[in-house]
Amino acid sequence: MDDLWSITTLLLQVWFSVMIGLIMIPAMFGLSLGVTSVYIQILVKILEWATLRIQRGHRDRPTLPVPAPLPNGLIQREGGSMEQEMGELRRYRTQSISRGEFALSDSFYFYRKGLESIVDDQVTQRFSSEELVSWNLLTRTNHNFHYISLRLTVIWGLGVIIRYCVLFPLRITLAIIGISWLVIGTTLVGFLPNRRVKNWLSELVHLMCYRICARGLSATIQYHNKNNKPQKGGICVANHTSPIDIVILANDGCYAMVGQSHSGLMGVIQRSMVRSCPHVWFERSEMRDRHAVTSRLRAHVAAKCNLPILIFPEGTCINNTSVMMFKKGSFEIGGTIYPVAIKYDPRFGDAFWNSAKYNMVSYLLRMMTSWAIVVNVWYLPPMTRQEGEDATKFANRVKSAIAHQGGLLDMAWDGSLKRDKVKEEFKEHQQKMYSSMVVGKKARNSQEPHTESSKS
Repeated sequence: MDDLWSITTLLLQVWFSVMIGLIMIPAMFGLSLGVTSVYIQILVKILEWATLRIQRGHRDRPTLPVPAPLPNGLIQREGGSMEQEMGELRRYRTQSISRGEFALSDSFYFYRKGLESIVDDQVTQRFSSEELVSWNLLTRTNHNFHYISLRLTVIWGLGVIIRYCVLFPLRITLAIIGISWLVIGTTLVGFLPNRRVKNWLSELVHLMCYRICARGLSATIQYHNKNNKPQKGGICVANHTSPIDIVILANDGCYAMVGQSHSGLMGVIQRSMVRSCPHVWFERSEMRDRHAVTSRLRAHVAAKCNLPILIFPEGTCINNTSVMMFKKGSFEIGGTIYPVAIKYDPRFGDAFWNSAKYNMVSYLLRMMTSWAIVVNVWYLPPMTRQEGEDATKFANRVKSAIAHQGGLLDMAWDGSLKRDKVKEEFKEHQQKMYSSMVVGKKARNSQEPHTESSKS
């Protein structure tokens, strides 16, 4: 029994020595020993081999079902406007759409659009995991792939053992240490007087903790255009895929977080963080008061010594394929906007949080049992509101820039449709467009003869 206890103690000592010496200490100082990079390169080679093996298996055995991912949707949609598409429907009629008269064939346009939305809804697609071109050897994505060969099955089995028996305990340990150090460190720094030393120590503690947590996810992050990094007194806006977006961005710089106050463990973390750094937490009653929220954020931005505010204007997580409508409130505050585009590599793990399907604990467990988190972050040039530009147009301009840089689809739909019904104003907009085609043009046509007769 004593020998067993001695062996266990020795293994634990080796475990923590390796973890602290090779992972934690380099992470705290922003250093890398290159282990993660080598691990990712090996993964890429294995996944490429698995893809070729699956393709060869389908060639050798045609009876196997061939996976057919459809990243572009089930339906090939028309790219024209309402007027153009209705014109195509009327092309066999003697009457032209330019006369502005109602035609029964117009109803087929709305009928087709309704069926397209039912069969292949472009909005709700953004709230489910994106399709993979090939299997990444994770059981959770093995929907279209079947048994191919013994070697492929053995590789998959070894992957399960490595992910659940080696990586998962390591990542859990690092996450616990990172969060504990965040709570303890920020609480201790909070007792210092409000001076430059306190701000420096606060930023140092935050950076160290987020870097440890990033290592706990085996995160490989590539930052581009660092000369455009958000500056103090500014507002950083980014597309939102996952709660770990915060860890990814804060791994390269400190931000003032904005969000609702919580209870429980999250509340403990929030209260400790705000002791050392001016984060902006709102009570539930304050969140409903738009003016109160805007006033507090505007006051934070006005102090140029404060850290840049980090905001996700979509208001919900989108599945790493698109950028949906930005809420205009973030763009009414004033100041300089620093856009940031985030794009995850889905081959190594699905970073999207489907909150309707998984709670936070289940989601984090899925993240910690994935192969790794590989992500690219682009810092875009700062943007300011142009003369005569309202907040909505400014938000759309920033959104388009982020979507273009990240290779994401730019969508005008509101991400709140994830939980809410379509707003009446969207329906009224379609009605007004059709009304302007029929009633508006008919009215203009009826006025033209009157104008000509008055001239004569």
